[in-house]
Amino acid sequence: MPKHSTIPLMRAWNSWSDRPAEMVFLPLGVRITPVLYSTRSKTTSAIEPRRNPVRLGRHAIDGSLIELETDHTGTTVAFSTTKTDPFAVRGNWEGTVSAEWGLRFWLTLAVSSDGGEIGVYDSGRNTTLLKIGTRFVAVVTAEAPVHVTGHDTIEALRADFEENGYFYTATRSNEAPVIALRFNLEMMRKGAYAAAVADSAELAIAKARACLAESAPAQILDGQTGLFDGALDAVRDVVAWNTIWDDTNARPYTAVTRIWNLGKFAVWYNDQLFAALLAGVFDADLARENMATAMASATPQGNIACIVTSNDAWVDRSQHPNGALVAWQLYQRTGERSMLAANYDALARNQRWWWENRDPGAFGLLSCGTSDVGEGLYKGTAFGARNETGMDNSATHDEAIYDPVTRTLSTFDLGLNCAAALDAEMLANMATVLGKHAEAQSFAAIADRCRTLISETLWDESRGLFANRQRNGGFVRSLSPTSFYPLLCGAATSDQAARLLEHLSDETTFDGDFVLPNATRNDPAFAENVYWRGRIWPNVNYMVWLGLRRYGFMAEASKLASQSYDLFMTSWSRDRIASENYNAVTGEAMDQGDTDPFYIWAALLPLMATGEIVDFDPWSGWTVRNAGQDLSIGPMLSPAGTLHVSVKAAVLSMRINDRTVLQTDLQATFSQIDIDIGRFACTIAPVAGGGFIDLSGMTAGNITVARLDGNDIPHHTNAQGIRVKIAESAQKQRLEIYFSSLNAQVTPRKP
Repeated sequence: MPKHSTIPLMRAWNSWSDRPAEMVFLPLGVRITPVLYSTRSKTTSAIEPRRNPVRLGRHAIDGSLIELETDHTGTTVAFSTTKTDPFAVRGNWEGTVSAEWGLRFWLTLAVSSDGGEIGVYDSGRNTTLLKIGTRFVAVVTAEAPVHVTGHDTIEALRADFEENGYFYTATRSNEAPVIALRFNLEMMRKGAYAAAVADSAELAIAKARACLAESAPAQILDGQTGLFDGALDAVRDVVAWNTIWDDTNARPYTAVTRIWNLGKFAVWYNDQLFAALLAGVFDADLARENMATAMASATPQGNIACIVTSNDAWVDRSQHPNGALVAWQLYQRTGERSMLAANYDALARNQRWWWENRDPGAFGLLSCGTSDVGEGLYKGTAFGARNETGMDNSATHDEAIYDPVTRTLSTFDLGLNCAAALDAEMLANMATVLGKHAEAQSFAAIADRCRTLISETLWDESRGLFANRQRNGGFVRSLSPTSFYPLLCGAATSDQAARLLEHLSDETTFDGDFVLPNATRNDPAFAENVYWRGRIWPNVNYMVWLGLRRYGFMAEASKLASQSYDLFMTSWSRDRIASENYNAVTGEAMDQGDTDPFYIWAALLPLMATGEIVDFDPWSGWTVRNAGQDLSIGPMLSPAGTLHVSVKAAVLSMRINDRTVLQTDLQATFSQIDIDIGRFACTIAPVAGGGFIDLSGMTAGNITVARLDGNDIPHHTNAQGIRVKIAESAQKQRLEIYFSSLNAQVTPRKP
């Protein structure tokens, strides 16, 4: 029977399961599962990354192109799929490396459905047909299979191979819950199949055959070329591959990784937020789905649980309150008020919960803890309390003592307090947009109070940086990059910020060939190289980068983004590894066992690189930068539509919905960009030389007002449209242009 019919149509066929080569039509629960068999080892592979070597290739968010390759007993097989329309998918395989005679290495396409409907193979038409409810699914192959077998389950098919080998024919059948179309790499080293859905058998067969006939190779345009080549592509692929179906909760979500075995589903609060942020670069629906998954962990007590899996729920603790930051960034990128409205209540309750449950002395600063609720693993322990930072074994916790009376650690945690202050600030922004003005004032006051206490209480003058501190004593010895988080929440004074920068270039603390280590290089914990004791974490680099940008330290932010991009690309370009964390001495990803090779927040490292060109942050809004270097980046979401940016011969072009709307030779950063009905505006950073801005497709008669810093400026018609000249300036300038008509301009997507 039909299952998940609310999935957006273009994503219905996709790699939804924990078997990345398996294509699933989610609305009907139909699966096409490649199964490999090696006579050499007498073993099968269903291509499962936890058990089998898999190199995950390119993956469009909507599944319109998917590529991967796998190795089984030394033989390598490459797979790709593409779509001709939402209801049809075409798959290809090719054996690229052989470790045994191809006649004895078998590739099987197992056709099945979650409802157990009987599949029927018609040898005369070389077609497998399933009927599910009123719908029909047809599967055809370019060549007829060597033979066809029938089984009750995929596991039964695998057992047949492993127990009986490839010569066995007793399981031949044309009707079964699992129809196994068997090929070998001697006769069909290359092969193809197509599957299609329709409301009659004949239509499904015809659609599948038409799809199979589309023999052009799958295409996907490069997301980013030139400067920071491949950064946007990497973000896309990490998001798309980790987006799977949670059958327990009947929802799509972007998992922390499709590789870990943590039960039927696993949701860490902060990791899920970053998944939403990354998904929002491309797909507003997927961003919403990930935010809904994160908010689903909200508890009756008020907090959002640290982690919820099919095995456990850590409702006694939370994680850094980063939800309002991500919701606000998604609102900026999409222009959709629903991003705020859907998440505000849960986030507001979570913010209040922190002050009610983690400020035992009512001082106004938070300590990590574990409440007396639930039955989660590590509840009521020091380690459980540490989980609230996400930095579980960080040396910054070594001096923290768990107090069973207050159920908190003895220290004010710097990172937690900075996150709480920023969360309150973003909640104030959200509340203002939603018309909740009293709540906006309340959250703004919390942010102000917390920033002041961070600046006054958690600043260690002797070392010239911020640090964790005992509630009733001095500073802890060990440090982490959370020392820079007061930049993120706006707590650092100008003098404090200047001294902080010194540590970014100090090789005894945070500088080095690879940055940022999560223990200073002069800390004994650094040499341990175990998880948070010395390794580099992408989520932390991203937060420090945001903080540097907030304070206008653009050169330092750009350097960190470039270093983070280089670190990521070393493993990505070579091995397609997107690591949970990295070695801070060698930059290696998989040098020790406590890391995952395809983790969602690894994509924050290339996201920083894309953000050096196009970004949406709470303080500068929509920004685009022309550094004069050739590049192309897109498609990505913007409040005005689908955005592409390119730079060629130092001229930047911005296209929205495939129409050029702006060109400029100014080598500068444009921030607070606003493209609305009847208006274009932006803030132009200081420029060393003058230049032009062209608004494409306009005529002089379209413009009613053109102003620079409130003063009228001339504008001229040229071949591109309207041109305004911008003179050299050591100050930032605000450009505003108003139109009497927008017949040639983009129509924004704001609600």
